[in-house]
Amino acid sequence: MGQTNSMTNFSRRIALYTDRNKRSNENILGFGDGNDLKRVITVNAPQQVKYISNRISTSKYSFLTFLPKFLFEQFRKYSNIFFLCIAILQQIPGVSPTGRYTTAVPLLMILCCAAIKEIIEDFKRHIQDGAVNNRRVLIYRYGNWLYSKWMNVRVGDIIKVADKEFFPADLIVLSSSEPHSICYIHTSNLDGETNLKVRQGLPQTSHIISSLQLKALQGTIECELPNRHLYDFAGTLKLANVAHPIPLGSDQILLRGSQLKNTGWVYGLVIYTGKETKLMMNSSSVPFKRTNVEQIANNQILLLLFLLLILCLFSTIAGEIWNYKNRVAHWYLGLTRMPDSSSAAVPNHVGYTFLTFFILFNNLIPISLQITVDLVKFIQAYFINWDKDMYDEESDIPANARTSNLNEELGQVKYIFSDKTGTLTKNVMVFKQCSIAGIMYGSGNIEKFNHFQLMQNLTNHESGGEIREFLTLLATCHTVVPEKKTDLLVDVTYQASSPDESALVAALKEMNVIFFRRTPDNVAISFMGEEEIYEILNVLEFSSDRKRMSVVVRCPDGQIKLFCKGADSVILQLLSSDDPNSGITSQHLESFAKDGLRTLCVASRVILSDEYNSWIEIYRQAATAINNRAELVAEAAEKIEKNLHLLGATGIEDKLQDQVPESISMLHKAGIKIWVLTGDKKETAVNIGYSCKLLSDQLLNLTLDEDSLEDTRRQLQDHCSSFGESLRKDNLASLVIEGKTLKFALAPPCRQDFLDLAISCKSVICCRVSPKQKAEVVELVKRSTDAITLAIGDGANDVGMIQTAHVGVGIMGREGVQAACASDYSIGQFRFLTKLLFVHGVWSYRRLCKVLLYSFYKNICLYVMELWFAVHNGFSGQILFERWTIATYNVLFTAAPPMALGLLDRCCSAETMMRFPALYKMSQNKSDFNIKIFWTWCLNAVYHSIILYFMSYAMLRHGNMAYTAGLESDAWTLLTHISIWGSIASWFLFLIIYSNFWPTIPLAPEMRGMAKYVFSSMYFWFGLILIPFTALMADVIYNCLQRTLYKTLMQEVQEKELANQDPYDLVMARQTSTVSRVAERLALLKSVFVRTRTPKMSGIVAGPYHGFAFSQEEDGVVPQNQLIRNYDTNIVKPPGL
Repeated sequence: MGQTNSMTNFSRRIALYTDRNKRSNENILGFGDGNDLKRVITVNAPQQVKYISNRISTSKYSFLTFLPKFLFEQFRKYSNIFFLCIAILQQIPGVSPTGRYTTAVPLLMILCCAAIKEIIEDFKRHIQDGAVNNRRVLIYRYGNWLYSKWMNVRVGDIIKVADKEFFPADLIVLSSSEPHSICYIHTSNLDGETNLKVRQGLPQTSHIISSLQLKALQGTIECELPNRHLYDFAGTLKLANVAHPIPLGSDQILLRGSQLKNTGWVYGLVIYTGKETKLMMNSSSVPFKRTNVEQIANNQILLLLFLLLILCLFSTIAGEIWNYKNRVAHWYLGLTRMPDSSSAAVPNHVGYTFLTFFILFNNLIPISLQITVDLVKFIQAYFINWDKDMYDEESDIPANARTSNLNEELGQVKYIFSDKTGTLTKNVMVFKQCSIAGIMYGSGNIEKFNHFQLMQNLTNHESGGEIREFLTLLATCHTVVPEKKTDLLVDVTYQASSPDESALVAALKEMNVIFFRRTPDNVAISFMGEEEIYEILNVLEFSSDRKRMSVVVRCPDGQIKLFCKGADSVILQLLSSDDPNSGITSQHLESFAKDGLRTLCVASRVILSDEYNSWIEIYRQAATAINNRAELVAEAAEKIEKNLHLLGATGIEDKLQDQVPESISMLHKAGIKIWVLTGDKKETAVNIGYSCKLLSDQLLNLTLDEDSLEDTRRQLQDHCSSFGESLRKDNLASLVIEGKTLKFALAPPCRQDFLDLAISCKSVICCRVSPKQKAEVVELVKRSTDAITLAIGDGANDVGMIQTAHVGVGIMGREGVQAACASDYSIGQFRFLTKLLFVHGVWSYRRLCKVLLYSFYKNICLYVMELWFAVHNGFSGQILFERWTIATYNVLFTAAPPMALGLLDRCCSAETMMRFPALYKMSQNKSDFNIKIFWTWCLNAVYHSIILYFMSYAMLRHGNMAYTAGLESDAWTLLTHISIWGSIASWFLFLIIYSNFWPTIPLAPEMRGMAKYVFSSMYFWFGLILIPFTALMADVIYNCLQRTLYKTLMQEVQEKELANQDPYDLVMARQTSTVSRVAERLALLKSVFVRTRTPKMSGIVAGPYHGFAFSQEEDGVVPQNQLIRNYDTNIVKPPGL
């Protein structure tokens, strides 16, 4: 979009591909290394090159590409190719016994209907794209500020983004409302991480806080060409008033899809737009997905085509033999050609005879199949859209089927790949419980922390001193920055890179312990209305290795104290040997962990002045070391973080979306395995795993956290061998794997072992996963198993896996609409997935299977009768039925029954399907449509054709297809009755009207008076009852025997429903044996893993995992110590006008 056709732009695009291929070590183009290629952007001046626009599109088609793409997609279906060939062959004079247009016209109508359906569905995508493209942003252009649409943003523009707004393009940060051009961004839309990240503008541009200063900004930016590397960027800024180029890196880039948080505003200069943004370059084009049912049907159509060729060959040979034997006896047929025969006569050649039979039998493959299936799916999609139970009132978002082509796949899902942040969770942290001096406060069962008892004990209990110390520590040991919008302390708001720390200080505010001011040297809190100032002497930063954060403070009374908070596994090791609170606090931590809370231990100690003075020298030497600085600083911190006194622990809830644990439990009962693929750290992911019941103490919990390919391979092989015969079976086991280990596990030497181990587990959690790895994991399972996969997410980092999976589901309204725009179905919350699968998925699958089977059945039944008729007409290629009567067979006489089956039939009620997820396993196992069932229906059609033809041969009447549709229907509604009996009645009405066409309408003279002749025949009325009854007798007997001796669970539940009885005991009895077998395997596996466990082995997680509450950015552009010392909340922030 927006590209020019000039040679300049063409060269730039080739350069882009060269750079991308070079950086990914894929030398596809093979010319030049592109080292001298770069993008040059002028600041506050017109660009020398026309770059692409900022308009994005996730739709399948455009005005120009619709016809070629649509035709390509339609003629990937073998049936359409087949009928196109038939339509062409019918144009050969004297060959077609059914006329020239009896195939071409229906085929054209079918393609037109399919085109209308595709246009309607793609139009919805264009509307959603338009909602994104038409968002508004403030642009500084030609010396003025103007509000414009996102799609009008151009490379080189300077834009202003306000707090909580998304970035419309990839930007270089120039300045912000915060000190030193710092800004906070939320990148969970890109990488799934919950913590805020810090970006910082260059010192040379940080002074720009007004339009006048922007106008004076002159220079150029030279940067790398657009590429998909999210975490890499290289460029230089050349300013007119600065002598040397200024380096630019990933610390200065703000990516499209990220959101500005806790920052008043930011000025950014646009460097990449539209399809060239890193977000869009990590997205792929909308794939054309084909369902499992469609693939099976396509393959069977090929076999039917092969049988059709054999049938035509047999009929041709039989016809030639009959002609040879009867050329004298039946001389009047002209079977013997005289030398002077007219050249204009109809050809009598074996090739023409073969084509005649090929056209005669072509409808063994139903021409109306595709349009019937498409129409059924299209209306089924509206059933999903209209379902009030899947409407999210909170966000005002209904369910939306963005495509109707995959409805039946929803009923066969075996693996669900889910994002965490925004999909399972709300990314809202809430302080729920705490333990202070061995006393637990709060409850995990209430929505908000109840601090009444804590406040009472603060003044009236012997632990009051420790409570005060506990609250003071939480109010001072953090990196939060307060923001006062008024002079009232209650109006203080907080900005923090860690949502956990934000939750803690917000909870303290409710307890009247208010952190309200930060300066480079101290923090001020209001403790029960009294102002207290604590001098920050040192900040010992958090890291994933240390798993703790400490501050050394000078208290108002002059004492020096160390305040420390972190993971219990670390803090408990730093306590003094006789700490009185460690035992009871450990028990409380167990309770917090079982509730799925993120825990922190809180400890402190008093530091004497002499000790501090000695230690500070060691710390300064470490902090200024040239080599191994990080290790030396960590060692120095350990020298003072010792002999701590445990004050207590906190429990923070990462709030789940509504009914997530219940939904996951239902999905597990349905035999669906759930994999969580998240960019977040392991501790956070595992905590959520316990919260939403993906992980539990009743499972064999395995972890993989290796640092090399060889270690990963060894560990995988050990685990696989320990599973023994239970490998690749359903086991009560879970697997947690780190991102770096996953990289090795997906390598060719480990891939199969990883797959075997993972599919042996009930739940899998992959942490620190990149968007590309998410897609690779889904692709691995999709290609290596004969199972249907579903991916669900809400962020742009989920687009890859959503498009890779068989079915992609997007959640609207959490982290933008990128995932929803790329998805096949969108819903408001994760909990709606259960009804989407258990009700709409199963109903759509079973209905569509019946439509497909019935469509093939009715055509085979009818057109095989042409073969029996050929036996009586000397294989002459004559038709048994009048040509336009047979042309309307699929359109009129048998059109309603498949629609009734596809739209109205249902196996069980929605309430029953939701109550008993085990019923889902029947459709999941593809029991309603497979090769065996397909050919059983075909053979039944041949059997019925024999009965129909040879009995009708004497009684002048045929037809039982509508009766068969009624026999297969599970739910008879008023519309079902109308469609079944109406189809039969339509034949009578048609015959009455059609037999009176000629001579008023010059059509079908042979049908003149046929209705009177037929309706006056007693044989007709006798056959109307006897023939269908005889043909269907075998079907009735089979169904009776099957439902009596070999009932399926679904059929038993149906009978219970009809009898108004509760099927609970029935379903539970069917599940007991399966559950007991899985439990026996679990006991055996645990004993094997315990015997073979080694100290190195990441084999078993013994108890509840204590995930600590620290979503803090590590190794950020601004160190935590420097970050908090940059702020002085006494200074008024600039408005940026």
